[in-house]
Amino acid sequence: MRGKTAEDRRLLELLDPVAEAAGYEIVRLRLMGGDEARRLQIMAETPEGDMVVEDCARLSRAISEVMDAADPIAGEYTLEVSSPGVDRPLTRLKDFENYDGFEARIELDRVAEGRKRFRGVLAGVEGDAIGIDLEGEDSTAMIPFEWIVDAKLILTDALMKRGADERAARLSAEADQDTPE
Repeated sequence: MRGKTAEDRRLLELLDPVAEAAGYEIVRLRLMGGDEARRLQIMAETPEGDMVVEDCARLSRAISEVMDAADPIAGEYTLEVSSPGVDRPLTRLKDFENYDGFEARIELDRVAEGRKRFRGVLAGVEGDAIGIDLEGEDSTAMIPFEWIVDAKLILTDALMKRGADERAARLSAEADQDTPE
């Protein structure tokens, strides 16, 4: 899920160590566009889940160095590094754990329980399976992680509040660091 195509996955193999060395984790990588005007979109964050503009610039510089040296993409492309955002994609098991209790949309590579698309409230992780409470259902559906091809949080008031609370906590911590003793 972090990379959709074989080319995306090859780029992840090249760039994951670069991101990790710089203190970041790649949440998702997509190389988009045709033969011309391609765009390499990388969503990343720190292990704690933060990603501010300065982080994007730092990671972009680190990735650019490696991309220039390795030249893994034929032709021209634009590099775009960003945070995953509030209504982020869910691409790793830890994403499903971190957002337990929030609404998400999940798409599978096969039919399960008569459908490929699910919408509901994330209900934890058991082993390699994702729990999701579906509207109108009494029991939690357990979906094998490897069946998921796309998953994304749904923008809700609760999710917006969590994002605002996390940002306020980060700003408060930064202000505390800047205050002389």
